[in-house]
Amino acid sequence: MTTSAQHLTGVVPPLVTPLTPEYDVDTASLARLINHQLTGGVSGVFVLGTSGEGTFLTDEQRQTVLETTVSEVSGQVPVLAGAIDTSTARAGAHIAAAQKAGVDGVVATAPFYAATHPAEIERHFTRLAAVAGETPMFAYDIPSRVGTKLNSALMIELGRQGIVAGVKDSSGQETSLRQLVLDRAAAALDGFTIMTGSELTVDTSLSFGVDGVVPGLGNVDPAGYVKIFDSVRSGDLAGARQEQDRLFRLFEIIDVADRRRMGASSAALGAFKAGLYVLGVIACPVTAYPSVPLSDEEIAGIRSLLERAGLLD
Repeated sequence: MTTSAQHLTGVVPPLVTPLTPEYDVDTASLARLINHQLTGGVSGVFVLGTSGEGTFLTDEQRQTVLETTVSEVSGQVPVLAGAIDTSTARAGAHIAAAQKAGVDGVVATAPFYAATHPAEIERHFTRLAAVAGETPMFAYDIPSRVGTKLNSALMIELGRQGIVAGVKDSSGQETSLRQLVLDRAAAALDGFTIMTGSELTVDTSLSFGVDGVVPGLGNVDPAGYVKIFDSVRSGDLAGARQEQDRLFRLFEIIDVADRRRMGASSAALGAFKAGLYVLGVIACPVTAYPSVPLSDEEIAGIRSLLERAGLLD
């Protein structure tokens, strides 16, 4: 697994942000979460993304996450930070703050809320690259949250110009992900990183040329995703599929919460945090406002799925 932020490979989980019952950043739990990831063999960590509830936190909370993570990781693997906001200026300010904390790379979406044109998206990333300077910047393709699908041709062109170092594809569209891999090969951009954000198809994505995975479920079971990556790289596709099938079933934790009283984000992030709480990694499973917390009964249901997956005695 590559440990350079310029060309990532392997497993780079998007860390949740542990919170106290008073909704402060729980730095002790964050430190345990980072150790859980490093022990699991990850090749990097990504903070303040979607799973990290970065857009829900104050600037002071974000800085606490950044400084705690950089300190705890202590150079063992690259630290990537989300610079996700509605405008270029606001995302640029997040990049500057992340650089001040000492991160190794930044991750930015297209601007959102206001309707954008591809020309404006190109201007956005070009401006952010000027702010980032020597710090590698990765484009984050997540149309379900941003409202815009990043075009493969534009991403390859921005990669050719050195504006973005790669793409994290959380579109859920396997055909567009494969198109991006093919377009990279056609452009001979060997150093351009392509990571999938889908927890459920890692084995197949790696087999057609994706460099690695940024799995939200990797918060709970980082070692499982490392096993898939290592199995594919060693040619053990049957072993990779077996582990992917186990994690596919573990991903059912996001369906435990009652969707009649909460949204999909509350259910998924609440499940990841509840899983870490049951494992003893974080002290409190609370999610940031306005997310609805999971009930004790729902957390018990997640415990049973962790037991089925072999993560608890």
